[in-house]
Amino acid sequence: MKVIDTHAHLDELPDLPQALEEARRVGVEAIVAVGMDLTSNRRTLAIASEYPGFVFAAIGYHPWEIRPDEVSETLAFIDENLGRSVALGEVGLDYRARVKKELQREVFGRLIEMALRHRRPLILHCRYSHRRVLSMVREAGVKEAVFHWYTGPLELLEEILEAGYYISATPALTYSPPHRAAVAEVPMDRLLLETDTPVTYRGLKARPRHVALTLREVSRIKGLSPEEVARQSTENALRLFGPSGLTLKEELK
Repeated sequence: MKVIDTHAHLDELPDLPQALEEARRVGVEAIVAVGMDLTSNRRTLAIASEYPGFVFAAIGYHPWEIRPDEVSETLAFIDENLGRSVALGEVGLDYRARVKKELQREVFGRLIEMALRHRRPLILHCRYSHRRVLSMVREAGVKEAVFHWYTGPLELLEEILEAGYYISATPALTYSPPHRAAVAEVPMDRLLLETDTPVTYRGLKARPRHVALTLREVSRIKGLSPEEVARQSTENALRLFGPSGLTLKEELK
C-alpha cells in the first residue's frame, strides 16, 4: 500500500533519518513537511532538499508563532521561497492563542493573498476559529485548501465540502468523538491522512509511521479496506498537492 503523511513537523524530530526509515517500512511513499515560522521554514526546506522525492516542503506562519517584530521578515521569506513548496501552511487562526486576534487575521489575510498569487493550496489551522477561517478563504476565492485535523461543527463541514475543500484525519481518531464524527461524514474523495508529528496523542508521540494508525482508524470508521483508504487518500493528496510539485516515484496502480 502507498500512503502519504500530508502533515508532519519533521524539523522537530531529533532522529529524523530513523523516523523516515520507519515510515518507509510501513508503506509511506511521501511526507509533506510543514513549517511554522522562519526557523522551521528554513529547516523544512533543507530537509526536503536532503530527501528529494520523499519529503516535500510546505512553508507557513502558524498563528501561535506570530510576533509583531518578525512578521515582515517571515512573510518576505515565505513569498520568496513558496515556489519551492507544495503548499502554504501551516497557517490560519487560533482563538485560544495569546497572539491578538486582529494581528492573526491581518497576517492570515496576507498569507491568503500570497497563496493565490503563487497558486499554492493552503494547509489550515482553525482552532476555535473554524467559521472565520472558512469565511476568509472562501471570500478571497481560494479553491484549494485542507482543514487540518478537523474537529469543528458538522454543519460547517458541509459548507467546507461545498466549497471544494479537504479535511485531514489524524491519530486522534482513536479517542476524539468530534474528529471521528467529521471523518465519518466526509466523502472519501475529500479526505487526507496525516500524523501532525510530533504531537502526542494520549501518550503516543506521533512519528510519520503512525499514519498507518490513522489509516487503520479511517478504515474502521468508513467500513472500507485499508487498501482502498490508502489508494483513495493518496489520490486525494496528489490531486491537491500534485500541481505544485508532489509526486510519487511510481504511479498508483
